Amino acid sequence: MPSERTEVQVRPGAESDLGALTDIYNHYVRETPITFDTAVFTPEERRPWLLSHPEDGPYRLMVATDTDPTGTSQRILGYATSSPFRAKPAYATSVEVTVYLAPDAGGRGIGTLLYKGLFEALADEDLHRAYAGIAQPNEASTRLHERFGFRHVGTYREVGRKFGRYWDVAWYEKPL
Repeated sequence: MPSERTEVQVRPGAESDLGALTDIYNHYVRETPITFDTAVFTPEERRPWLLSHPEDGPYRLMVATDTDPTGTSQRILGYATSSPFRAKPAYATSVEVTVYLAPDAGGRGIGTLLYKGLFEALADEDLHRAYAGIAQPNEASTRLHERFGFRHVGTYREVGRKFGRYWDVAWYEKPL
């Protein structure tokens, strides 16, 4: 069966994406140490998260989609966000960024497209630094962040416990 080539689009996230975004995130909750959440979410439980990422401002949600070969529906391949780094006011010019891909969407450059779209959207915001915490090991995420100019600034050792073991988190920063 020949595979159809599809074009990936990156756009701001919308409320209609909530179910698919929740499914993607829940995969990582259930199957990986990439997030330290340990219980899956319903879309309603994730709604406040989605609404905290409007189309403008420093806290964004970008979604990658492809269109099926018939051109009738779009499938969400992944998403990238910028979120508050910490709650205190002096941190307002810093964001924490992340990318999550659908389980079958890795290795296609979608993370790169998402970060490109996210950082372009943030270019005119009053931001100074972006930070990313990467549960270890995760070579693909490390390579993605380094490609975008992030540098390793430290590692929290055995900071989270999931699946009966402790995990390190490496922290990366990027000037904006």
